[in-house]
Amino acid sequence: MQENNQIENQDHNCHDCLKTSECFRQLYADELSFLSDKKTQIAYLKGETIVKQGAFAPYILYVIDGLVRVYLQAGKSKQLNLRLAVKGDFLAFSTIFGDNVYNYSAVALKDSTVCMIDKNAMRQLLMKNPDFAFQIVGRNCRNDNRYLNIIQNLSYKQMRGKLASALLYLSSDEFKEEGVFEHLNRQDIADFASVTVESAIKFLKEFEKDKLIRFEGKNIEIINRSDLDVLSRNG
Repeated sequence: MQENNQIENQDHNCHDCLKTSECFRQLYADELSFLSDKKTQIAYLKGETIVKQGAFAPYILYVIDGLVRVYLQAGKSKQLNLRLAVKGDFLAFSTIFGDNVYNYSAVALKDSTVCMIDKNAMRQLLMKNPDFAFQIVGRNCRNDNRYLNIIQNLSYKQMRGKLASALLYLSSDEFKEEGVFEHLNRQDIADFASVTVESAIKFLKEFEKDKLIRFEGKNIEIINRSDLDVLSRNG
């Protein structure tokens, strides 16, 4: 499947991405041509693994479209969901600065298109074009806040606060167009909150009873964001 996708997408070049990828607009024509020769565009079906934790990492990845779940694998059955990646997000960006293996795994939650970019080529462009570097660094800085929030949840919050934080993150504006909850099961939500699936189901029912959320099939609608935010902050 992957080989077929690679062949199918050979004609795509980075000039095409100017319409959809804001950060690449900072590159000059010769830099875009250079980048086109150092990347491969691949289409992943829902459920396919994009990045495997511990695998050799010759590439960084750029999400052209789709929805990707990024997670840590802790043992055979335990996962910690780190974040969601959507159009315009990079995966494995830290490999540019020396990491030789992927530090986490990523899986497509729906059909997604990803560009695999040679990390040495990307490093050259970052050093050559400061405007391009600034745009990308700004995009990636938000991940730091997300990881700090995860540490805070694990260290200080009770289960209700953890779940409230996860729901606020998954329903945030950056994912508004993705219909996130349609692509997540209860185990996924539990792994974003770092609680057991049994606890997640229990507290989701409590949140519904307290009129903080409403269920519409698989979708979860936040109907009292302010109170959910208080619950998240108080833990």
